[in-house]
Amino acid sequence: MTERPLILVTNDDGITAPGIRTLISIMNTLGDVVVVAPDSPQSGMGHAITIDSTLYVEQLKVDDGPQTEYSCSGTPADCVKLAIREKLNRKPDLCVSGINHGSNSSINVIYSGTMSAAIEAGIEGIPAIGFSLLDYKWSADFEATKSFVKTITENVLQHGLPNGVVLNVNLPNLPKENIKGIKVCRQARANWVEEFDKRKTPSGKDYYWLTGRFVNLDGGEDTDEWALEHGYVSVVPVQFDLTAHHYIQNLNSWNLND
Repeated sequence: MTERPLILVTNDDGITAPGIRTLISIMNTLGDVVVVAPDSPQSGMGHAITIDSTLYVEQLKVDDGPQTEYSCSGTPADCVKLAIREKLNRKPDLCVSGINHGSNSSINVIYSGTMSAAIEAGIEGIPAIGFSLLDYKWSADFEATKSFVKTITENVLQHGLPNGVVLNVNLPNLPKENIKGIKVCRQARANWVEEFDKRKTPSGKDYYWLTGRFVNLDGGEDTDEWALEHGYVSVVPVQFDLTAHHYIQNLNSWNLND
């Protein structure tokens, strides 16, 4: 590149979250940064978009960095759409989302607003990465993530990504000296065993809290869950073409045209 890359930064924890502030500081060393992020937490929103209410975008300054920042009243996917269509003067060279407070490994990628923002950028043909730290606390320490985030980002800027592919990066919650390295993985076969905690309001109306536990059903040593459990940063290339290509031939054998 003859000019500094234009990097779009977003997340799902909100524009003031410590994770995105860390990500912004890293990206400022690599390119010209524009931030468009939710004005409040949007975790678990998946790829939701706002179609039945108005969207608001406000330029603001959260810290004294050189980046340009906007907060958005919508979802993470909304943020990327608005950034590309309304706030950027050219197509960004990269979109990074995160650093999420909490894991987005395995099946969590389906529910993640962090990853959906990255996928939305990928749909637009923009190389994109979602970063997550395995620590849900607002006070999470992101210091150990910095060199890994920078290394992965530099490689994407150098090599690019194929159309239709984004990277899902999860970082173990360990001191830097205990992180063994970066491992390219596949998504583990795992799921949530869910329950609803049913309660009653003082007026007698039922309400529910979703609860559950995460279960890894995959014994493979090439998965993101294995890598994270063994002290590695996991990198999973994710595609948003959901076609089950391997089943098309079988499906064509059905008697569907009578």
